[in-house]
Amino acid sequence: MGVMEIDTEKNLQRKQSLYQNLDEGFGIQKEQYKGQQYSQIYFTRLHHMRKLLYSLVEKWKPHLPVCKVLGLEEGKECIVVGTLYKQMKLKPSVLDEYSKERSVVPLVKLHNFIHPDDHLVLEDESGRVKLGGAFLEPSLFVTGVVVALHGKETTAGEFLVQDILEAGLPSQIGLPLHSGEDKYVVFVSGLSVGSITSNPLQIQLLVDHITGHLGDEKEQSISSLIVRVVIAGNSVEIPHGLLNGQTLVSKDQSRLSEPVKELDILLTQIAAAIPVDIMPGPNDPANFSLPQQPLHRCLFPGASAYNTFISCTNPHSFEADNVRFLGTSGQNIDDLGKYSEAKSNLDFMERTLRWRHLAPTAPNTLGCYPFTDRDPFFIENCPHVYFVGNQSKYETRLFRGSEGQLIRLIAIPKFCETGLAIVLNMKNLECHALSFSTNLD
Repeated sequence: MGVMEIDTEKNLQRKQSLYQNLDEGFGIQKEQYKGQQYSQIYFTRLHHMRKLLYSLVEKWKPHLPVCKVLGLEEGKECIVVGTLYKQMKLKPSVLDEYSKERSVVPLVKLHNFIHPDDHLVLEDESGRVKLGGAFLEPSLFVTGVVVALHGKETTAGEFLVQDILEAGLPSQIGLPLHSGEDKYVVFVSGLSVGSITSNPLQIQLLVDHITGHLGDEKEQSISSLIVRVVIAGNSVEIPHGLLNGQTLVSKDQSRLSEPVKELDILLTQIAAAIPVDIMPGPNDPANFSLPQQPLHRCLFPGASAYNTFISCTNPHSFEADNVRFLGTSGQNIDDLGKYSEAKSNLDFMERTLRWRHLAPTAPNTLGCYPFTDRDPFFIENCPHVYFVGNQSKYETRLFRGSEGQLIRLIAIPKFCETGLAIVLNMKNLECHALSFSTNLD
């Protein structure tokens, strides 16, 4: 079912890849909200990361003692491992909504909440200490990152930071370059079927191109090399005014279901030709908290008839021909953009890899399940391709780790705004954008 004859005369057959879905760790198993506190996920994260950092400290600065926060002594240089907490002046609080000053001071909708007075605190089970000195720039860090710090306690009771050790990238399996065959994976996000900005013609052009129903013989032969399509979130836009908790009249019910039906028609066309992975995003009919669980197959009766249709979690991890992919629908990077700063969203992506954690701001400012005995966002294996959906523009770069790891970073733009899909060649990790413009001027 995954093989399609694009041109019956030439008998042009679609290439295939060996696929393995690695989403198991992002599935919700026994987790439940009832009676749970979020402190447990921080304890689990610290415990897991500390073992790793202790092993790295032995090579980093073996001559220095490792202390707990409570065991710090004034003027004595040491290493301390803990979770960073960023004290932020502008960080919104739910209590602001109910404060007495609410009517006097308007709540400004800020895109970024960093302020020059922000400062960092390091916390472990024994206590917390304010971090001093100019070595750490608070604007580059967020709450929830576990690090090892070299420094000493000052007379003022602060920990004067002299150096930092991050967890760094995990090890990576070698990139299989032996085949020498061009095989492409197409990424698209933010289709927003049903929104006023969505262009049905543009989406149909995308579908026709990747399924091989568009273009001359040369274009069709290139389309036959596409082995998988990954849809990274925000595939539909449901009118928010309808979701007010009231019983819907039949007219509104059809408005609610129409975008999903339309999406199913598009997915059915793709799945009939190529394997397709669909991830939920913040606007999709899925749970809000990360990891988002797969969109229910009953939403897509047409596409679900094909075994090439795979409804995935967000984050999503998979292997195709031993090339490892890891990606999100964008919430983790968007949240870093609110509480820290970088020149490019690719820098945020790099940081999550160096911190070895996909979503350090969860659960502080990013919704997630109250996990008790595991942290699913810990990056155990280094991907070859790390993608993030629903970004404002297309960006990409190759990122090299200190131990030779090579990662292709891809910021996938919103298709409804840019008309761009991204194509990756698994042979060499080269990447380019496909533009589907329907402008006639």
